[in-house]
Amino acid sequence: MSPRVVRTWYAVLALLVAAALVAQVVLIAAGGADANSGESGAVASLGTRLLRLASYFTIESNVFVLVVATSLALDPERDGRWWRVVHIDALLGIAVTGVVFATILAPIVQLTGVAYAATIAFHYVAPIAAVLGWLVFGPRPRVDPAALLGAAVWPVAWIAWTFLHGAVTGWYPYPFLDVGRLGAAVAARNVGFVVVGAVVVGLLLWWADRRLPAGAVSRNVGTGIGGSRRS
Repeated sequence: MSPRVVRTWYAVLALLVAAALVAQVVLIAAGGADANSGESGAVASLGTRLLRLASYFTIESNVFVLVVATSLALDPERDGRWWRVVHIDALLGIAVTGVVFATILAPIVQLTGVAYAATIAFHYVAPIAAVLGWLVFGPRPRVDPAALLGAAVWPVAWIAWTFLHGAVTGWYPYPFLDVGRLGAAVAARNVGFVVVGAVVVGLLLWWADRRLPAGAVSRNVGTGIGGSRRS
């Protein structure tokens, strides 16, 4: 399989995610529907709407995917200490995004038009394309204990921000984390389920990274951080 195929796959993925992000920002700025919740934000200020948009795990996961897809479109063998962390966060975050949306949120999010197209890109196209691209193209090996530990910083920071922001404003990005409606114990239990699921996904990534072929165009660069071509 030629590097051109790999570059094309990730270039198309990057363009789709970028288009969905731009469309969502435009909708938010115009007071239109939020592709994450289906609600109109017209009653809140623009700054509040944009802050809420940036607070969604879905949006942050898709930003990680955009960064990784763009870098792989430019160099299918991309590697480096911090790139490994970002790549794991992209795969882990977008996988959790896809599963949680399909199993919990999809039945309660009703959208049409551009917002519907954006939510399809965020919650279905990006998760499938990112994970499938990694399974088929690699690059591998890239997942190691140090990178996994580094990748844990973002989800932990997101959880802390979500509950701190929610305690101050009363707004939570997802209904299953709404402390005001569910109570602290139930919200903590729900986030615990998601954390356990994320840990399982992370372990599966580590296991698969060690056993699947290196990838369509990858060379054997080693499993340690020291084997990186660039940082």
